[in-house]
Amino acid sequence: MPGPSTASPSSRFRGCFTAVITPFSGGSNAIDFDRLKAQIALQAKGGVTGIVLSGTTGESPTLEHHEFEKLVHEGVALCRSHKLMAIVGTGSNSTAHAVQMQKFAKAAGADAALSVNPYYNKPTQEGLQRHFVTVADAADLPIILYNIPGRTGVALSIETIQKLAQHPNIRAIKDATGGVDLASDTARLCPTLAVLSGDDPLTLPMGSVGAVGVVSVLSNIVPDKVSALCAAILAERWKDALALHRQLAGLTKALFLETNPIPVKAAMALLGRDSGEVRLPMTAAQRTTTERLKAELTALELL
Repeated sequence: MPGPSTASPSSRFRGCFTAVITPFSGGSNAIDFDRLKAQIALQAKGGVTGIVLSGTTGESPTLEHHEFEKLVHEGVALCRSHKLMAIVGTGSNSTAHAVQMQKFAKAAGADAALSVNPYYNKPTQEGLQRHFVTVADAADLPIILYNIPGRTGVALSIETIQKLAQHPNIRAIKDATGGVDLASDTARLCPTLAVLSGDDPLTLPMGSVGAVGVVSVLSNIVPDKVSALCAAILAERWKDALALHRQLAGLTKALFLETNPIPVKAAMALLGRDSGEVRLPMTAAQRTTTERLKAELTALELL
């Protein structure tokens, strides 16, 4: 493994990174690239730092390989045109496959990769470490570790994160563990690693213990407000951050009433910005979810 970096967390990994949905054409289930173009333009206007393509919110498990490649090529070009960071989801439960995706993302011009814990096979901490080091060695591309045990069945420990933080290509971690303890320890013990909230409801709490941004679902809807929340946290304007947190709390909760991205796609359909279509095994939002979303969007004067 290469030696440890002595640099502080890069300013590139600060702020709001929108985990964009993958829009599908109503009825055909094909990727709607016109909608993607409009969505990324809206994100740029809202002041986000970057875009995550083909993440959990982007329904990566149901994208065919040729769709993934086209989505990445088109998405990276769109991000470039708006001067946004382009981050590509490259994770896999097969280390060899993750290496292939990492190399592809690098060749496609991505600025960084989001690499999730291997899922289903539940590797040991040694297995997790060796997996991520192998991926990080495969291409000269910054990696954001994605620690989401609720989806993968296994979590990175702080000891493993400390070891991985020594690799110069491992630059950040998306913490979606459902609490602030690990984020606090990571920010304290891994000064070269940028900690990003992976749970919209916890962006402010994580920011209070050292996180420097968020990979957000909520910003699909309100990129300007989530960007403003991140800016307030980074400037330590805690009163402003709390006001934004409270303003957005109702919509944030509504977006997770069902499995992501079901509610966010329903919300975007209400706003006329998406067909709302998801791919099986995801199903359309329940009526009660849609009604709650409608109420929250109306309260924010978006409807």
